[in-house]
Amino acid sequence: MAPKLLDPRRETRNKLHKLDDMLMIVLCAVLSGVEDWVGMETFAQEREAWLRGFLELPNGIPSHDTLSDVLGRIDPAAFRAAFTAWATAALPDLAGEQVGIDGKAARGSREGDNPAVHLVSAFAGRARWVLAQQAVAEKSNEITAIPELLGLLDLAGAVVSIDAMGCQKAIAQTIIDGGADYVLTLKDNPPTLCEDVQLWLDTEVARGCLPVQETLEKDHGRIEIRRFALSPQIDWLDAKPDWAGLQAVGRVQSTRIIGDQVSTECRYFLCSFSEPDRFAATVRGHWGIENQQHWVLDVQFGEDACRTRRDHSAENLALIRRVALNVLRHNGPPRDSIRQRKIRAALNDNYRLNLLLGTPTPATT
Repeated sequence: MAPKLLDPRRETRNKLHKLDDMLMIVLCAVLSGVEDWVGMETFAQEREAWLRGFLELPNGIPSHDTLSDVLGRIDPAAFRAAFTAWATAALPDLAGEQVGIDGKAARGSREGDNPAVHLVSAFAGRARWVLAQQAVAEKSNEITAIPELLGLLDLAGAVVSIDAMGCQKAIAQTIIDGGADYVLTLKDNPPTLCEDVQLWLDTEVARGCLPVQETLEKDHGRIEIRRFALSPQIDWLDAKPDWAGLQAVGRVQSTRIIGDQVSTECRYFLCSFSEPDRFAATVRGHWGIENQQHWVLDVQFGEDACRTRRDHSAENLALIRRVALNVLRHNGPPRDSIRQRKIRAALNDNYRLNLLLGTPTPATT
């Protein structure tokens, strides 16, 4: 991973293992479905001969405590920069791409009164590619982390979608300054703006003054109907000058039917463009970061169950999981699921090596 990571350890006689060797051991173990430090040490012991084919391992296999300690002491900002450099080298042009921004807690990292590590990620939905990660500082929230995350990316030509936490004037300005568009979810913040937009759109839809686009999805006995409406008529909106690039306000009414149970929810949005089809596609596409990243990390990589918490180990190990997710998703056989690819990586040394040596090519269609 470039740029080069600095080794956090002092130069002493107790420094027995190379940083690059340990990072590669952890990555190979995660690719093979290993989720804990003891398992990583065991994996390396069982695959030592294979690992020596491309690693030096001057003093054998590091212990699980050494792996945990060293990974936890790596500067997370430098690690994030290295990851983003690698990820954006594979997907250098985000023009036409949807970049979903969303937060996720690594729940297992919570200990006593210390909260779980909370991470905000940028996910390229069409390419199915994790672009960047930013940790939320303690006693802070996603509002401060999102601008830092956006600052890692060249967003020119992209459309950025963010949930309600990111509906901030400064964030809208950052996105527009970066040459991108946005779809921001309105909720209770800011409350007056949300009330005004809700009243306007509900009234316009009820009067039949706005075209409504409807989609129907059926899955495992569940029916979901979504009705999308977008209004570029916002000269009445007093707050319009305060929001950089604001061109339209949108509404999505979702009706979910499961058996005899029917529930309906309306969500409201600020939008920097006025094309209804593009608005509907962006709102639908935003769920990609939840379904194709967060859900996979929890179910296939055990992220929520991982109890590591020492120093920066939770954040840094989470970043390696995202490296592994990108590699597995784009270097494995197209017909295999992520689970199948991990099983093959665990059992087949050549397959695992091909995963590592392959050049990831994020999908563009």
